[in-house]
Amino acid sequence: MPASNAKRFLSAFNNIEYSLKTRYGFNRSMGFSELIRKTVVLNYTVRKFEDDLVDYGRLRNAIIHNNNEDYVIAEPHEEVVKNIEHIEKLLTKPPLVLDTVAQKDVLTMSSSATMKDVIITMTKSKFSNIPVYNKEQLIGIANGQKILDSFGQFILAGGKAESFLSSVKIEDMLSSLEKNDYYIVASAKMTIEDALNAFHSNAKLLAILITKNGKKKEMPLGIMTGKDVIEANSILETY
Repeated sequence: MPASNAKRFLSAFNNIEYSLKTRYGFNRSMGFSELIRKTVVLNYTVRKFEDDLVDYGRLRNAIIHNNNEDYVIAEPHEEVVKNIEHIEKLLTKPPLVLDTVAQKDVLTMSSSATMKDVIITMTKSKFSNIPVYNKEQLIGIANGQKILDSFGQFILAGGKAESFLSSVKIEDMLSSLEKNDYYIVASAKMTIEDALNAFHSNAKLLAILITKNGKKKEMPLGIMTGKDVIEANSILETY
């Protein structure tokens, strides 16, 4: 016999509550509204569905009597049940970046490549973020905008365009950057939620490189860039 809407709703609600409290180490006695308020800054999925979750906290109190889940006094609509089950799935079994939005055929370049080589490769491949390796060690990610900025600075300093293209190596350009906060390396276990959190918390982030354990000495399994954020958000809606 299929579970009632109330039973399905309460099961999803309890799983969400348990998952968030366990993940973030909150006290089991914490109220649901406070739980959502505290996790909204930590969890992209909670932030995305904050209003729904707050409403569902009130609804949970409305459909049971004296916290007795065997005494149901109201049945939620099917649409509501499906939505909370969708949120439950996102929070308890979140989709992985590597299984969804990541480009798995990752193009890489050697640290000894000239800027001309890199620019030609970017133009032919249409990739604007290319990981650069010295043997098996990641030294950075060649980014089209970063290259353009470096080229402009080189010219303003009196350098010749041909010299920049033929004499400067990509490793030289990457080492001249003041910060490398425009990319991160993450493990194959990174979820879409984690990735969206990373892009949300760092406006300068352009790419996430996925390796087996999130180490720079590992070869890439996939890459997610800023252009994939829209698709990632779409997956949260339909997963």
